Amino acid sequence: MPKFLYTARDKHGVLRRDTIVAPDINSAEAELVKQGFQEIKLKLISASDKKKQTINFFRPRVKERDLALFTRQLGAMIAAGISIAESLEILAEQMPNKTLAEALEDVKNEVLAGVSLAEAMKKHPHVFPPFLINLISAAEESGKMDVILQRATEYYEKIAAIKRKLVSASWYPITVVVVATIIVLGILTFIVPTFAKLYESFGSNLPFLTQMIINISNTLKENFLYIILGITGLAILLVYFYKTPAGKEFFHRISLKLPILGEIFLKGAIAKFARTLATLINGGVPITRALEISATVAGNVVIEKSVRKARDEVERGQPIYKSLDKEIFPPIFIAMVRVGEDTGKLDEMLDTIANFFEDEVDRAVEGMLSVIEPLLMVFIGGIIGVVILALYLPIFKMGELITGH
Repeated sequence: MPKFLYTARDKHGVLRRDTIVAPDINSAEAELVKQGFQEIKLKLISASDKKKQTINFFRPRVKERDLALFTRQLGAMIAAGISIAESLEILAEQMPNKTLAEALEDVKNEVLAGVSLAEAMKKHPHVFPPFLINLISAAEESGKMDVILQRATEYYEKIAAIKRKLVSASWYPITVVVVATIIVLGILTFIVPTFAKLYESFGSNLPFLTQMIINISNTLKENFLYIILGITGLAILLVYFYKTPAGKEFFHRISLKLPILGEIFLKGAIAKFARTLATLINGGVPITRALEISATVAGNVVIEKSVRKARDEVERGQPIYKSLDKEIFPPIFIAMVRVGEDTGKLDEMLDTIANFFEDEVDRAVEGMLSVIEPLLMVFIGGIIGVVILALYLPIFKMGELITGH
């Protein structure tokens, strides 16, 4: 049951400050009046107030799949006639994500205290994104809560799917290269020194390739600590640089210009932007606010700045399709937005655009994997092959090395 902090004057006029437990804010006030208090001021003690001094680095993040589960179940309960507060209480007990469950418990108490659902969710910005809060706010105004929650569920499921594809597209080549690097370093660190000792006893000059591999191995052994410290320091500097606005924009701009991957990242960002904007417009969120939220969801600072600039131009009366940067958004995207604006079916057209670019990402990822997998295998095999050849080259010339000729 919710707990409220109150300040009020008792029957003797003395100002009191204490807590009271009650089903809602009206019941709490009625109980205090019954006890003879006047000038009553009440404030709900939320879960976030109780825990704001506590820092837990291991709390699970709330991801798209968690929000999809939440919106689907909340929409189903509301459609079945269950009140919002009761629905939130049930969900708080059932949610597998503890961070979301605790936030829902707090939101339930706020709703019982008379706060709107959207306003209660605003108090947990790290759990409920602006996209969902604005949709809920529009739903409360229109009375179509279950319908809009269903659309939010579809949105989060599709956004989660597109993110998985983008992650797989970027992590596959990175993982293969890292594994290959570890294998090569292992060969240079543990195998090459054994061969070097063997060839040292021959007392003759080694082939250039073999000597080069041995020199690299010796350099690694002698400067291993410095190399590790240098790589670690560089990684830390890059992370800090990425956290700065200029650094993030630098890396995001480079990511869009990468061979093969750049096109995938751009199409994925455009798909997320179109899907978000379509859902917000359909939910009744004003176009300028919808553009502002959609800009942040794209996941790329370059696109975000472009959309924010477009939003400013829309505020001045410019159509959306004329406001979009032609260097970033493909002609087909701008053309379809124009058709949507001309026909008054912008949300439907944006959904079509999102589906189109999601399919494009699917095909691009599949194409990339089919091309890059054999290329990476050839690359890795070539490096390992060169190292092995360098190690065995002296053996092929064993007779010459032993005689010293």
